[in-house]
Amino acid sequence: MPGPSFDLSAKTALVTGGGSGLGLAMAEGLAAAGAKVVVVGRDKGKLDAAAKTIGAAAAEVCDLLDRAA
Repeated sequence: MPGPSFDLSAKTALVTGGGSGLGLAMAEGLAAAGAKVVVVGRDKGKLDAAAKTIGAAAAEVCDLLDRAA
């Protein structure tokens, strides 16, 4: 895969559903472009694994359907 064509080194990206699938792929791409990435989702295990894969990403458990959360 070619390198990123833009620089996000001064940005933070919040990726919902970032624990797997398309969300994880987007989080990886944003991190490769230099963004600090925060992955958000409902499954702590998947989020922790995604954060480890991405590197310096943070992981936050949150159910976006729960308005109180």
